[in-house]
Amino acid sequence: MSNKAYEGHLLVGPEEKLPPVKAIFMGLQHVLAMDVYVVPFVIASILGLSLAESSTLIQATFFAAGLATIIQAYFCMRLPIAQGPSYVPIGAIVGISLAAGSGASGLPEVFGATMLASLLLVALGLTGLFRRLIDALVPRLVGGTIILVIGLSLLPVALDANIYAIYGNETVTENIVLALISIVVLIACVTIGIRLGHKGEWLRTGAVIFALAASCLAAQFYGRFQWAAVAAAPWFARPHVVGIDYAFRFSPSAVLTMIFVLFVLMAETTGTWFAIGSVINRELEDKQINRGVVGEGIGCFLASLFGSTPVTGYSTNAGLISITGVASRYAFYSAAGGLVLFGLSGKLATLIAAVPAPVIGGVFVIVCAIISLSGVRILREVPLTERNMFVIGVPMVVSLALYLLPKEYLQTLPELAQYILGSTVATAALVSIILNKILPEAKDESSPSK
Repeated sequence: MSNKAYEGHLLVGPEEKLPPVKAIFMGLQHVLAMDVYVVPFVIASILGLSLAESSTLIQATFFAAGLATIIQAYFCMRLPIAQGPSYVPIGAIVGISLAAGSGASGLPEVFGATMLASLLLVALGLTGLFRRLIDALVPRLVGGTIILVIGLSLLPVALDANIYAIYGNETVTENIVLALISIVVLIACVTIGIRLGHKGEWLRTGAVIFALAASCLAAQFYGRFQWAAVAAAPWFARPHVVGIDYAFRFSPSAVLTMIFVLFVLMAETTGTWFAIGSVINRELEDKQINRGVVGEGIGCFLASLFGSTPVTGYSTNAGLISITGVASRYAFYSAAGGLVLFGLSGKLATLIAAVPAPVIGGVFVIVCAIISLSGVRILREVPLTERNMFVIGVPMVVSLALYLLPKEYLQTLPELAQYILGSTVATAALVSIILNKILPEAKDESSPSK
């Protein structure tokens, strides 16, 4: 996918320095816009992790995101880019974990599989093979379809596991009320911020925090916020390390699944890189993309080493650059530092983990919709011929069909099939790639999927 010229105006270029105070302020905005805690919160909710286990996972996710961000922004791609936990592997992580055991007992397979898969990613970047694979297998048609499916496949999870699920004495009505408060406040902050222009920039970038705060106040009214756990948590907590604080195990089927998932994740990340390139009006070179793949692999390896999930470049940060006009990498160094600080504070992690599921669910459903529409934005530039509609539509059907597939039936299948089919995104992406390769084009079509 080629870059489009950026139609806006950058106030600060990627290589320009920022005053320390402004760098910290801009970095904080990027951290607030990333919603780093959503992915570990969703995984913890689905796996039924305890509050302590959930806070540890969230803490590890922030810490890993900070390390991965500094690796990409300073050492590898050297672009204004921030790394955070990807939504793509959620299905595979849950599938691998549940197949290996209940709760947190299945996570060692996830960490081991991610370690080996990330090393393969580094090798693909060092040899330049990844760029050639992306060019051959993931044109704009397939890339847009994958992003569309990511949002669609996560939307039922957000509704079912975060809003409609009942834990303890809560009710569905309470959950819906809390989710609606999050949604309404989020939309209000974003739209008012846009209306106010630069004066409303703080309101838009802080919309997620304001939405969560408002819904948490309502949750407090229902008696559903666990302040005691937050008060008991330490301000400082060292990162946990796999092999010392966690176990890790290598399962061949889990490794194969994670290798495929990381390949799909890289398709998502590559789209983010091109988005950032267009915003800063800079054409990305093959060598730079290969370095980015190496950085992505190192970031995913460190994430698994510290008990977190695979990381990816966040497209929300590209949008924030276009809004603020500030593309300085120094703001992203500051963001990396902020992410690491969150990852070192047990109290902050516990505070986030104590947020009731429907509060996050309200934000999460909007995030899912935005992710899907990002795919639609890419697909708008692809002719909707009969052939292309199959390439787009069939993966959507596959995604929904796999989500509704009875778990009892899934458990009767071979272990590798369980892992792959347990990730709706990975399977749907594979279907899109295969269809784009095998479906013939009409004679009068000039490679519309390229």
